[in-house]
This record gives sequence, structure tokens and C-alpha cells, in this order.
Amino acid sequence: MPTDYVAALQNHFVKQSATVGIIGLGYVGLPMAELAARKGFPVIGVDIDQDRVDQINRGDSYVQDVTSDELQPLVSSGKLKATCDYTMLQDADVVIITVPTPLNKTGDPDMGFILNAIESLQPHIHRGMLIVLESTTYPGTTKELFEPLVDSAGLKIGENVFVAFSPERIDPGNKIYGVENTPKVVGGITKECTKLAGAFYHEIVNEVIEVSSSTEAELVKIYENSYRSINIGLVNELAIICHLLKVDVWEIVKAASTKPFGFMPFYPGPGLGGHCIPVDPNYLSWKMRTLKYKTRFIELATEVNTQMPVWVATRAMELLNADGKSVKGSNILILGVSYKADIDDTRESPVFDIYSLLARHGGNVQYHDPYCPQVDIEAQNVKSQPLTAELLAKQDLVIIGAGHKVIDYRMVLENANLVFDTRNVTRNLADTSHARIEFL
Repeated sequence: MPTDYVAALQNHFVKQSATVGIIGLGYVGLPMAELAARKGFPVIGVDIDQDRVDQINRGDSYVQDVTSDELQPLVSSGKLKATCDYTMLQDADVVIITVPTPLNKTGDPDMGFILNAIESLQPHIHRGMLIVLESTTYPGTTKELFEPLVDSAGLKIGENVFVAFSPERIDPGNKIYGVENTPKVVGGITKECTKLAGAFYHEIVNEVIEVSSSTEAELVKIYENSYRSINIGLVNELAIICHLLKVDVWEIVKAASTKPFGFMPFYPGPGLGGHCIPVDPNYLSWKMRTLKYKTRFIELATEVNTQMPVWVATRAMELLNADGKSVKGSNILILGVSYKADIDDTRESPVFDIYSLLARHGGNVQYHDPYCPQVDIEAQNVKSQPLTAELLAKQDLVIIGAGHKVIDYRMVLENANLVFDTRNVTRNLADTSHARIEFL
């Protein structure tokens, strides 16, 4: 009598007896591993970085959304362990792939991390395994990559191996919404795959949204981030328009936000950062180009957003020029180099571009960021400077790049001479400021 793998796996999920493998232990994988282990599942994390593996096995977290205090008891109890050895997944019931999906130098999807993960997993795929891809990618990826892989192993998707896509919705630094209380979208290659993926996630998150297939689930994530990219592009262009019209973009957005229907506020900034919004829409654009269709909204928003660091650097030069100073030889301090406030994530940070542009024009550029003690900018290691009154007084220009709440902006305004606030964090201090403040 054939084994009912669906029923067997569902039973394992309910009893929390299914072994869960997580491939990729970064900003997405480690929080998922911590949550699954906390819910009672034995978890094996796999990563190619031995330093990461060693840190986890010591109970030390390197991801801001998971504290060492949360990680330590899970490691000590044996519920969570990490390894670089893929053979540890040979007995896993569930494998979740959470590896990066960057763009290459031409702006096309770089599938290398996913392909390497799948190739390493392939010898260990077995009957009764559920595989879920969480890495953001173009519509059709899950079906396109996994069907031939499983077929070549003599297995059948939806009968004895189950494959689904469930987009990660991690928002680093978000104190309200994390993995557990953010609704989880799942879509399988077959209905049985969707059913099983939904059954697993129901055991660890508060709400699961099942969609028709893996392709729909893939498109959900790209639509979410395209929506944000396009609206941020619109408000960034509004910031440029307002500057040219000599009006305050922040006042415009604040007043528009009073409309109780049909409007959602987005805010301008020095450019897009993070791994999702600057990257994900390009996956859809690339896919549609293969179908002879141009995603005009997405590409226009990308153009506007990628030019914002150039516009901010140009504004900075104009501000120095208005004070009778050239950017060459001027002392410039940037406050915050992460891509958004109150996190240590510098992936795709637009502040790096601003730093580089000003430095290339001869500026003596330094930065202060309590979350990022050192960063690599154009292959050079740069260290954060202690924020002191003496340092501020020496600056010809201070640029607020990330808007961290832990920075004492009152002290900044008391000691700096000229401040360019790209995040509107000094608005309430402007009336008592010693420094001249210019806003985005």
C-alpha cells in the first residue's frame, strides 16, 4: 500500500516532530530558524559562511531581529544547530531556502545563490520532503527550477515530494511586525504542495494566505515591493519638484495625509536601500522583457530612485557653494550609513553613493553611525567617528543620511554650522538650532 506522504507530514507538523532545515542564515533565514525552533521544531541551519555557523552554535546572534538571549536557549537545548554540511539535511522533513537573490552588473537577476543551494540539496531530496523557496525571484522560478530537479531524481512533485514558494516579508528593525505575526503567503506547484506548505506555516505563524500556485505567490512579493518602489519614486520626484518651486515637500505630504480615504503617505529620502525594494521590481522587469513587454512604471520609478543619491550630492555641493566653499577640501560628516533608521543593514544603502560622490569631488568625508562601526565603501574600510562637539564644529557640512533615533540631534544642531537633513528628523528642533538647516 503506497505511503500517504501528505497525511504523514501533516501529522509531523501538528506534533512538531518534523525536522526543519533552513538554507541561508542571514536576515531572513536566522529569524525563521529561531521561530521554528521556538515553536518546538528541531532545526538545522545550513550556511556557507563558517563564521556565521560558529556564532550560531555559540548562541551569538549577528542579526538585529534575533537577540542572543533568544538564540542561546534554543542552541543550548539542541533545538537549533548550524552547519556548513548539506548532508545534515538528508533526514529533514522540511527544507526552506532563504538565500540572497541580488542583481548582476547588468541589472539582471543573479540566480547563483539559489542554483548553488539547489545543487547542494539535490543529493539529499527524498520521499516525504517539503521544500519551500522563500528567496524573492521572478514569476515561474519555483516550477522552472524544481520540476526537472525532482523528475531527475525519479520522484514526483505533489505525490512524494512537495515544493512551494512563500515570499519572505522581513522588515529589518520593525518592532511591531516580525515573522510570526506577518501573514504568510504560500503557493505550491500543485494543490497538495500548497496544502502541505500551508499546514507547516500554520504551526509557526499567526496567519497563512494560500494562493493558487507558486507563480502567484512569487508575483505577490514582487507586486508588493513594486508598489512601494513606484510610490517612493513618485514622492522622490515630488521632493525635486518642491525644491524647484521653493516649497516644503514634508508639509505637502503631511497635509495630503489628512485625507481619510484614497491616500497612503510615502516619504522622500536620499534613495532606496535594502535588499528588497531596489532589487525585486527588476526581477519582474527582466522576466517581462523576455516576453517582449516593457514594465514602464517600474522602470521609471527605478530611474528616479537610483538618481536620488546624485541629486542629494549635488544639493550638498550647492549648499557648500552658497557658503562660498568648494566641495574640494571641505569637511563633510554623514550621520547614518544604513539604508534606513535604527538598523545595522547597509545593503544597497544610497548613503554609500552620496559618500563616494562627495569624496570623488575632493570632499573630506567621514561618517558616524552607532549601528555600523565600520563599512566598506569602494573597496576601502572606513570607520565610524565618535560624535563629539569638536568633530561637529570642524564640519563645513553635516548630512543626515539615515535618521537614527539614538543620535542626539539637539547636540548636532548646537555645534554644527550647516546641516542637510534628508530624513526630516530635525524639524521640531529647527527653531532653536544654532546650525542652518536645509531639508530635502
